[in-house]
Amino acid sequence: MQKIDTIIHSAYIIPVVPKGQVLEQHSLVIDKGKIIDILATEQARLAYQSDDTHQLSSHILIPGLVNSHTHSPMNLMRGLADDLPLMTWLQDHIWPAEAKYVNPEFVAHGTELAIAEMIKSGTTTFNDMYFFPDITADVVDKTGVRAVVGQIMIDFPSAWAGSAQEYLSKGLALHQKIESHSRISTAMAPHAPYTVSDENLKACLKQAEQLDIPIHIHIHETDDEIQQSLKNFNCRPLTRLNNLGLLNNKLIAVHMTHLNDDEQQLILDKKVNLVHCPESNMKLASGISPVNDLNKRGLNIALGTDSSASNNDLDMMGEMKSATLLAKISTMDATALDAETVLEMATINGAKALQLDHKIGSLEIGKDADLCAINFDAINSMPIYHPISQLVYACQKHQVSDVWVEGRQLLKQGQLTQMDTKQIL
Repeated sequence: MQKIDTIIHSAYIIPVVPKGQVLEQHSLVIDKGKIIDILATEQARLAYQSDDTHQLSSHILIPGLVNSHTHSPMNLMRGLADDLPLMTWLQDHIWPAEAKYVNPEFVAHGTELAIAEMIKSGTTTFNDMYFFPDITADVVDKTGVRAVVGQIMIDFPSAWAGSAQEYLSKGLALHQKIESHSRISTAMAPHAPYTVSDENLKACLKQAEQLDIPIHIHIHETDDEIQQSLKNFNCRPLTRLNNLGLLNNKLIAVHMTHLNDDEQQLILDKKVNLVHCPESNMKLASGISPVNDLNKRGLNIALGTDSSASNNDLDMMGEMKSATLLAKISTMDATALDAETVLEMATINGAKALQLDHKIGSLEIGKDADLCAINFDAINSMPIYHPISQLVYACQKHQVSDVWVEGRQLLKQGQLTQMDTKQIL
């Protein structure tokens, strides 16, 4: 028998790749932070032994969820200004609060709160955009989760940087500091077309190309954004970004709720990655992204929560259900965005958008052991006919029992192992 680090025996394993596969009474084997085998439990008991063995007899084991769009420090603004349209919410409430309160301590505490919430609801990777990304990276490092932290760019001064050049130089310094980190990477993060000039967008593109990293941006979030762009630039935002050279397979385009036929074809041709944030879009009445049609046509579509200030949670379990239900009612098609597809959006598609699919997003031999277990032995999720459907439509975040990142257990039987919940509260 081979001695290894961890064995997890589970009632069901859903590897995500290949799509729709469900392995019953199987085991996942971890050594040195990697998945080294997935096999029937009877065979695993004969082939492997470990001092760290988990018997999850009423659980579904899936890849760790990938939250592809967050502003984690904004957890401290949860509920600050609800029931308002986007620009009123931003200009009259969020931006003034940020100007007054955001500093390194604010970012550290908000990020801790966000990471604790994400781990407890099955998220192992998040893609973040906020000020003081160096502080966010420090918290990520200490807590054991995985993240892509944004090299933020915005045209106006903030507590983080006073000029475009300072935003760029601080972002570059952060990238260089964490370049060899196994769990943390960076993306260029220009806030939005309406807050970043052509010159600064081109500077972001140049730095992204030099560092070979993605660009993460809000775009086509509201009709008002598009009307402003037509007035100020004589073109729609996507056309402007295309003219500047930003549309390609490394662009992470968030929201995309207002797309005409030509724009849908353009992002398909350019292989842009779309991040769908259904709950935030519904709450701010921003619009509905045409993700069902774009998915059928082959676009890579990931899933994100946005911030707790506009959602008001970081629950990717709930986001999956919202995404599929919104797609069905908006198209009047009950088959739209089925459970298997929305699970891909929350895992492997997010990993692809973040350029991490060689490491995470599916349970495959050789990938990092980022995974979570959901206990289906609950009143609201029994009986089990189809495990993937039950996962998306019936299971809830409180049923996430265990979480691992790089084989390190961050949640054990519902309790955080690396973070002090009382201290965070």
